Amino acid sequence: MAKIIILGAGLGGMAAAYEIKAVLGADHSVSVVGEGSRFNFTPSNPWVAVGWRKPEEISLDVIEPLKRKSIDFIDMAADAVLADENRLRLTDGRLLDYDYLVITTGPGLAFDEVPGLGPVDGHTESICTGAHAEAAWERYQTFLANPGPIVVGAVQGASCFGPAYEFAMIVDADLRKRKLRDRVPITFVTSEPYIGHLGLGGVGDSKGLMETEMRQRHIKWITNAKVTGIEAGKMKVDEVDTKGALVHSHELPFAYSMMLPAFTGVPAVRDVEGLTNPRGFILIDKQQRNPKYPNIFSAGVCVAIPPVEATPVPTGAPKTGFMIESMVTAIAHNLRDVIGDKEPIEQATGNAVCLADMGDTGVAFVALPQIPPRNVTWAKAGKWVHLAKVAFEKYYLRKMRMGNTEPVYEKYVMKALGIVRLKDRF
Repeated sequence: MAKIIILGAGLGGMAAAYEIKAVLGADHSVSVVGEGSRFNFTPSNPWVAVGWRKPEEISLDVIEPLKRKSIDFIDMAADAVLADENRLRLTDGRLLDYDYLVITTGPGLAFDEVPGLGPVDGHTESICTGAHAEAAWERYQTFLANPGPIVVGAVQGASCFGPAYEFAMIVDADLRKRKLRDRVPITFVTSEPYIGHLGLGGVGDSKGLMETEMRQRHIKWITNAKVTGIEAGKMKVDEVDTKGALVHSHELPFAYSMMLPAFTGVPAVRDVEGLTNPRGFILIDKQQRNPKYPNIFSAGVCVAIPPVEATPVPTGAPKTGFMIESMVTAIAHNLRDVIGDKEPIEQATGNAVCLADMGDTGVAFVALPQIPPRNVTWAKAGKWVHLAKVAFEKYYLRKMRMGNTEPVYEKYVMKALGIVRLKDRF
């Protein structure tokens, strides 16, 4: 019997637990290690931050769903991966032995890399976690009583730009509903070289499409932006040209700000030589295995993927839900083969599909594969995207409660886009 431990209980970790157990069956043990048993559907965090969802509506306790599939849940954070010993040390001192480790921790949030950034020791909000989204909603309620300028965006080194665009548009829609929009200038600040770059070098005409959406909402923007410091009610931003030379230094006043940080690896993995790159992301081969420790697999935001292209201000490559699911599928099948003394051959598709909500409309992006050149590049806007994302949220949480192992992004999102099995034809 092989003992598999999955480190991390977010989108990647839960998908990995269900699918690996389904592929390996009862002959092998699967355990999930996570800090807190409450699963949070991260894509809905922007709605929580403006009061459109309550935290309990987008979260669930995972212990019982996992138990029904004979998967153990260990409610404790990891302190360190002891890769040379095939052990995981927890923060309470316990040591867990494993035959195979699947790392799906998600990212560390590098608020400390920009002075004044972040919701704890800084002056900006975040929607990266459920707790951050709740805190952002508390701060937003105070803001509504005395509205003023808003600054939204993503700082240098960020790789997850979609939620920043979503939040800017959702706040715009919410303020219009409250008849407060005319009192709130909104500025979008991003390290991207242009609006709609998304860390992907653009997707179709995402530049023109997103610029149009921003103009229609009277949202100003600053691209090629490096945030140099944030104080209470004031953000300092250096705007550079295509060669990285300073063009203009901005000082932006704000009454409310939500800025996404750059990501790093989590502390539990960062000191393991050969496991991670200098930023702490897990190094993997085409089969999702670490080259130095072949019994360690990884999927999700925590894996090392190089930027799509060099940009004047550093940007990273995003890892979308669809991409993460394909990583998990590859790991499940490769684990089965490795345990059976076969050579693993399964590879993730590398495709990206994103439904970006804009409050009362939305934009859908398809990039097959994510890294250019692509077989398919597609971007469309419409109210149907907003409706599709609302429906997908309910669908995903229901499947999670049931412990369903199907790749839900492929089954549901691809249907919503009307291109079922499109990836298989290219």
